[in-house]
Formats: sequence, C-alpha cells, structure tokens
Amino acid sequence: MSRSRVYQWCTWFGQGRTSLGDEPKSGRPKTSTNEENTTRVDELIRCDRRMKIREIALKLKIPKITAHEIVHDTLGYRKVSARWVPKMLTEDHKLQRVEISQRLLQRCQQDNGDEDTTHIGVGPGGDFQANNNLFDNLITGDETWVHLNTPETKRDSMTWKHPSSPVTKKFKVQRSAAKVMATVFWDAKGVILLDILPQGQCINAARYCSTLDRFKEAIRLKRPGLLRRGVVLQHDNATPHSANLTQQWLPRCGWEILPHPAHSPDLAPSDFHLFGPLKRHLGGMAFETEDDLISELRNWFDNPDVDFFRVGIKSLLSRWQKCIDLHGDYVEK
Repeated sequence: MSRSRVYQWCTWFGQGRTSLGDEPKSGRPKTSTNEENTTRVDELIRCDRRMKIREIALKLKIPKITAHEIVHDTLGYRKVSARWVPKMLTEDHKLQRVEISQRLLQRCQQDNGDEDTTHIGVGPGGDFQANNNLFDNLITGDETWVHLNTPETKRDSMTWKHPSSPVTKKFKVQRSAAKVMATVFWDAKGVILLDILPQGQCINAARYCSTLDRFKEAIRLKRPGLLRRGVVLQHDNATPHSANLTQQWLPRCGWEILPHPAHSPDLAPSDFHLFGPLKRHLGGMAFETEDDLISELRNWFDNPDVDFFRVGIKSLLSRWQKCIDLHGDYVEK
C-alpha cells in the first residue's frame, strides 16, 4: 500500500470508520436475480434435472451469468454424474442383502462374546455353524481378467502444472485382446494361492474344483494349523462357485462357506479392495509375453504393505453395517 493510501485510511478511521469492507454504492439494481426468477428456475430444474444453464437462460430470457448465480449460489444446486452400480437391485435383493449382513454382524458379536445370537455360515451339510475366530480363519477368493496391455486411466495420468505450462496430451489406447484369468485366494496375512489360466481359457466348475484342490494344499503349506481349526471360505455366487460339481466338492473338505448375497461385489473383498489397486498398478504397462505378465502379478501380490490385506478383510464389518443402514442399497467406496 502506498504512503498516501495509508494516510487516507488513518483519516477515515480517525473520523469513526470501523469497517474494512466496501461502502454501499449506487448503481443499477438487479432485475433478473429476483424471487420470481428463482422460483421459475427451480421449477425448470425439478422438471428436467439434466437441463443446462444455457437452456435455462434462453427459456427465461435472462443472462447466462444470472442463471448460473441463481442455480449455484441461490438454490445451491450442483451437477453430478450418476453413480455406477453393478445391477438395479430389486426389493427382494435388498432384503436378502440386509438379512445376510445382519446375520454376519450377529455372528461377529457372538464371536466377541457380546451376546448370544444365532450361529451363521453354511457348513458341510448345509446347516449353519459357528467359528469363534471368524476373521482369523476367513479366506476370500475371486477371479479377474488381466490384460497384457492395460491403458492408464485419465485420472491416474493427471499431473500438476502452472498456468503457463504446456498442456500434456494423452492418446487413446485400447486394452489388448490378449488376456489371462487370474484366480486369487487371500486372507488377512496375504495371498495364499494365485492361479493363472492360459490365454483363451476361462473358469468353469471343473477347473474351479481343480483350483480348490491346489488351494487346499496351499493352505496346508502356508497356513499350518488352519485346516485343523477350520477354514471359513467367502466367495461370490458366480456360476463356477455355485455349480453342482462345486457344491459336491466343498462338503468333502468340511469348510464353512459364508453366505453371500447375489449381485454384491461391494461386499466381496476381492472386488472392493484387491482388484482395483491391482488394475491401477498395471495401468500403462504393456507386456510382450504371458510369462512377463504373470511375473509382474506375482511380484505385486508379494509386495503390498503389511496391513493391506488385513484392512481389506476387516472392512467387511463396516460394509455389512453400511448395507444395513442403506436398507440393502449398494455401499459406496
């Protein structure tokens, strides 16, 4: 501030001024931002939630900047994209999700000694049974496609820049047609089994049972004593998991199978916690051979933070509770 400006402010405050804000000034009064136009804008938006600011201004014959001010500042609207969900859930789906989440939470409360509730979990004979160390014995598994060339997402390619910095360019890249299917079984301590199908093959009931045989042997080697304590397996309702051949194989192991509601990837740890970070890690990578891709997959699964897998398993508790609070609707990230 200049010296003369300082003297001017000292004079104003000496005369009794106490505010640093601008004094009211005379000028042309606002004629567009009034109660009538505000009401009309609100009615238009309620009739068509996708209407643009430009369309509102043309329809009401008011300046675009006025329409923007009414929509954002006066009415408090903001335009957002619809949230993607895997499936339009019916009331029966939502009821099933709530019921299963409630039973699983009751099971955890019982394991902690909070209260005596009904045992849950499907045992070898189809009856519900209990296990006193649910998350210590819980193993989850699922399948996912992994491409030899996975493009980097637009979000992951964002960079910091100054106003004068040149704009970076990103060329559109398609995922490669060459891909392999990875089946991953993991618990709070890490990955127990990573099974990769060759290119051109996908999982079916017979292959899934063969994978379960290798999975059982992997448990014996990597988690000594868990087979004796009792495995609690959590997998979704995909066709290979629910096929008759698989249902005939599972009782022979004596494992407990946690109930899982249909169309619920938000309640499956592999979907909401594991595969997302994996795909982001592979974004921008291109592999010449299938062996190179498999080597990168094994390195990534062997090196995550020590708490990564534990957090994924433990977050089931909060997701079950959120599912109940949302009356069966999908749980956001």
